[in-house]
Amino acid sequence: MDSFGPVLMPNKFPIAALLLLTACEPGPKIPNPANEIPVAPFTDITASAGIQFVHVNGAFGDKLLPETMGGGVAFLDYDRDGHQDLLFVNSSYWPDHPPPDAPAPTLALYRNDGHGRFTEVTAGSGLDIPFYGMGVAIGDYDNDGLPDVFITAVGHNRLFHNEDQGKFREVAHPAGVAGSPVGWSTGAAWIDYDNDGLLDLFVSNYVNWSADSDRAASYELPKIGRAYGPPRNFHGTFPYLYHNEGNGRFRDVSASAGIQIKDPATGFPMAKSLAIAAVDVDNDGWIDIVVANDTVPNFLFHNQHDGTFKEIGAFSGVAYDAYGLVRGAMGIDSARFRNDDALGIAIGNFANEMNALYVAQRDSLLFADEAIKEGVGPASQKLLKFGLFFFDYDLDGRLDVLTANGHLEPEIDRMDPDQHYRQPAQLFWNRGDKKGLGFVPVPPEKCGQDLFQPIVGRGSAFADIDSDGDLDVVLCQIAGPPLLLRNDQTLGHHWIRLKLVGTRSNRDAIGAWIQARVGDHTLSRQVMPTRSYLSQSELPVTIGLGDAPRVDSVEIEWPSGARQKIQPAIDRLTIITEPR
Repeated sequence: MDSFGPVLMPNKFPIAALLLLTACEPGPKIPNPANEIPVAPFTDITASAGIQFVHVNGAFGDKLLPETMGGGVAFLDYDRDGHQDLLFVNSSYWPDHPPPDAPAPTLALYRNDGHGRFTEVTAGSGLDIPFYGMGVAIGDYDNDGLPDVFITAVGHNRLFHNEDQGKFREVAHPAGVAGSPVGWSTGAAWIDYDNDGLLDLFVSNYVNWSADSDRAASYELPKIGRAYGPPRNFHGTFPYLYHNEGNGRFRDVSASAGIQIKDPATGFPMAKSLAIAAVDVDNDGWIDIVVANDTVPNFLFHNQHDGTFKEIGAFSGVAYDAYGLVRGAMGIDSARFRNDDALGIAIGNFANEMNALYVAQRDSLLFADEAIKEGVGPASQKLLKFGLFFFDYDLDGRLDVLTANGHLEPEIDRMDPDQHYRQPAQLFWNRGDKKGLGFVPVPPEKCGQDLFQPIVGRGSAFADIDSDGDLDVVLCQIAGPPLLLRNDQTLGHHWIRLKLVGTRSNRDAIGAWIQARVGDHTLSRQVMPTRSYLSQSELPVTIGLGDAPRVDSVEIEWPSGARQKIQPAIDRLTIITEPR
């Protein structure tokens, strides 16, 4: 998030540096495939669906950094009726600057009626507590069948235990996951890192911040004056890792687990983290953690199977760009987007920095940034990317990419006429070409103008809100209303939709892999709601089949290690319970 561009990290080239440089050379030029992009419109239904939420960041002129960085959102089925509800994370007014007679901002919970219409049910739910919220992680940490809610914040974090009947109880302190009263937590993920059937909690922290230190930095920009400062004005932080003890309590194992990385030059904590991708990078049955860091190297915590992790970001090739530079990494997601064994890790970076798309090579722990070759690089460069995720919006069996974008500085165009505070989203269609350009930007005439409304984009998520099989989208923004976009494609493509219920594994089956065989293609999808920036997408997994009327085989690899072959129904939801 450095306004003056990337920072060089000397003597930090990974082993795979030559591979990275080669992979980032532009691929062969191919004809413009725009006529191949399907027509699949998205329609803004925010108002008609009943969403009236407006994010509050409390900005009053001092330009305090947290004002720019919130905006998380989650899809969840909080009441177990099979419909995807919405939870918006709000920030707040600063304690010494509340507007007169303004109600205190809180989280906003909306219940879905199953047809994509929502009713706010926050009042009296227990979620109606004011604090300066940032991000959200949804997970059933006590395996009682009810999704619980963890919220990151400036100050203490919150854990809301789902008590059923639309009620939640805040239990962060007795559970041991409140964090520091002066901390600033951002992205979070529920994961079962030790495969004991209980969800543990990984929480990233951004910078060591206070309002006084922010004001003392006196950061300014030409033609603007006082501006939101970059993270280089602040020391880094350590993330938290909490082990689930199975009794409603968690144990902080951050130090012993090996995730507290120090800057060797200063001795201070290195991480300036915003988002997390939890994925089994090397297919060994143990979940690893990729952390998107802002202006410092990204991390890859490789699971050592003994409760510890080894940080191998530089070795693996995901820490830097191809030239050994760090970037302003914001949102992140991972997927096997080519429908082969190669894992891709996509990261949305700061303005004037391309998206990253790190793709695993023959060694699954070595990655090369193929953003240019794959087509998600140059087209993204001008935008400031926050929310980012893979999803199959046209149900053709190939995962596409959507980014939510927006700048930090409201008056950035005074300094740089090519930059704007409000920016349109960007959608990349996956054309499935493994020999050249994989993704192409989707123009408005192919998916409608509603998706590209300029907003100060931050968190983003997807879910099927109206039970028609395709994936709808929510984009959030700072100090404004969200965009709820209904997917109105009518391409006639088939799909399967699976909800997994763990028994030996965690009940949400977070971390499970689903492999669907369709003709000569294998479509691999992970059960992982943690995606994008500060956000959570739905738990069920939708797999597009294109024109295929059936799926040849489906195999589930559960977090417990069990494998299960199933034959799901086409064009409808199938619930699968793990065999005991």
